[in-house]
Amino acid sequence: MRSEQAFLKWAVLLYALGLGLHTADHLRRGLDVLTPEVQWLGNLSTVLGVAAVVLVVTGHRLGPIVAAVAGVPVAVGVAGVHLLPRWSAFSDAFPGTHGTGVTGFSWCVVSVEIVGAFAMGVAAIAVLRDGKRAAQTSARSAYP
Repeated sequence: MRSEQAFLKWAVLLYALGLGLHTADHLRRGLDVLTPEVQWLGNLSTVLGVAAVVLVVTGHRLGPIVAAVAGVPVAVGVAGVHLLPRWSAFSDAFPGTHGTGVTGFSWCVVSVEIVGAFAMGVAAIAVLRDGKRAAQTSARSAYP
């Protein structure tokens, strides 16, 4: 297994850990603290993220593509929803929060999810570039 592919598998596992723990933290805090907009974004992000994890872990050919599409946007989205001060209905702000159940655990797991999603996206892009390079090299050697 190439190092880029190995890194992608580790990145999706880190992301999956963060996603699972972050979801558990939302259940602990209660879904009533979320706006419908945050719930919909979270559900969409979760479906896309789970699809990326499953496709990469099973070695499906679409895994790196889905992981590349999901990774960095999910990282930026989760960071925007949770790490910025309250800015809109798309916000479940941790800074300055009171009465929403945010704890140190909340901060930790959302950070793991963000780092994992970002690493997943970057690793997936590296795998796709490596595959493109290999295909170009193969095509050039096939036609002398």
